[in-house]
Amino acid sequence: MARRSGSTISREELYPPADERAGREPENALDDARLLDLDAEEESPFLRAQKRVSARRGSLPRKTATRLLWAAAVATLLLFTGAGIAGLYHYGEHSWRFRVESSDDIGLKGLESVSRSQVMEVMGGDIGRNVFFIPLAQRQEQLEQIPWVESASVMRFVPNRLRIEIHERTPVAFARVGSQILLADATGALMELPANKKKYSFPVILGINAGEPPSTRTARMKIFNELIRELDSGGAHYSQDLSEVDLSDPDDVKVVANHADGVVLVHLGSSNYLDRYKIFVAHLQEWRQQFDKLESVDLRYDRQIIVNPDLQGTAKQAPLSATAARRAMAAGVKPAALISHIGPTPKSASRVTDTSSVKVAKKPAKKTAKRKPARGAHSTPATAKDATQAAPTVGQGVSKAASPKPSPAIAREREQ
Repeated sequence: MARRSGSTISREELYPPADERAGREPENALDDARLLDLDAEEESPFLRAQKRVSARRGSLPRKTATRLLWAAAVATLLLFTGAGIAGLYHYGEHSWRFRVESSDDIGLKGLESVSRSQVMEVMGGDIGRNVFFIPLAQRQEQLEQIPWVESASVMRFVPNRLRIEIHERTPVAFARVGSQILLADATGALMELPANKKKYSFPVILGINAGEPPSTRTARMKIFNELIRELDSGGAHYSQDLSEVDLSDPDDVKVVANHADGVVLVHLGSSNYLDRYKIFVAHLQEWRQQFDKLESVDLRYDRQIIVNPDLQGTAKQAPLSATAARRAMAAGVKPAALISHIGPTPKSASRVTDTSSVKVAKKPAKKTAKRKPARGAHSTPATAKDATQAAPTVGQGVSKAASPKPSPAIAREREQ
């Protein structure tokens, strides 16, 4: 194409038509890139490209600034919350609405043997005090010091009320401690007789001392619980016959059995309580007919029974006052257990051996009553299956020992 004269270049010469450009093959990729750039700016080929203005940024990153804003918001919220709590605390501390005005604001639940006055001795000092400043845990411990209280709970109710729930101990026996009759639970805790005139059907336990450690009393009560469980097993209810249980010697548990003809001290040893007591019940009438007075029976050893063993070194008990005796009887203590135990003079015993088969003498024993029996133990036949050996025990309030009558077999030996 001839070069045109002049300095003016037409638009068509500078930018050929698109179909003409399409028909030509670019010599290389660089020419194509240049053409694309020229096409992008063909509207203003002679205008200068505008400079990009960068946005001005702060000195802190955006995430850090966001976190600082959240922290400031939380701090403000906590500040207002703390101020509100402080205001409520000040109001609750000084407002009359939260003050326990009288004992009517103290609710009690579970009282039966524990009196309201006993509880108020502990809680009375809190009347007129702000309900939020009453030490509930300390009051609970003080309430559990009351002998009848096994456990207690103290609760606070807004605006000015307290609620106390008492769980009382369950007595299982009477206990003679010195000149008093008390009640004892299964762990050996001692309680005063209640003032509500409630009656119980328990035997009286001997051998418990209020000054001994609680662990010792608990061990004694474990023996007592086992004794009662065995005697009442199978629906026998032999424990109803007992007026006293002596636990002073764990190896020789002694019981006082009440019957129509009087009381009898029975040695049961330290095991097989039910089997040994059944021996006593089976032969009680025979022994009463054979002896002038049946006072005690020792069933501790196998194949041997001792009737009326020697009562040496018997312990004396402090007599009960008239007031204590009346309260004890009103609570259900059997009269036989209220007798002061003063040991009788030593006496001879009748030893029953060979427990396989023997009959106890009844009427014929009276014919030989004129002959004075010799001192010492007398062997007589018996019909018991299990038996035990004699040992000194605690007396049972009898004034004088009675000598047993000799059996017909011994009488015939003496006549020969």
